[in-house]
Amino acid sequence: MAKVKKRATVKTSRKLPSPFNIYWEKNNYILLIVGIVVTIVGYYLMSIGPWNSNESLVYSPIILFIAYVIIFPLAIIYRKKKQQNSETVKE
Repeated sequence: MAKVKKRATVKTSRKLPSPFNIYWEKNNYILLIVGIVVTIVGYYLMSIGPWNSNESLVYSPIILFIAYVIIFPLAIIYRKKKQQNSETVKE
């Protein structure tokens, strides 16, 4: 009886794409840094002067509100609009 040789199967491993994509662009990081700087400025204004100064009671809360309610969400949500083909715009 003849001997049958078994062939070794070579498995090619495909690298699966990662489900974790980085969706942020340079503009998002810039807005995040601006938000951090504005927050630091707001807390600094809150710390200077006596407790009943205008900087502590008026300007600082407004600046912190702008940082937390406008700049940080804008940094998270902002995306550039995709440009349409110039041919469809000309028609």
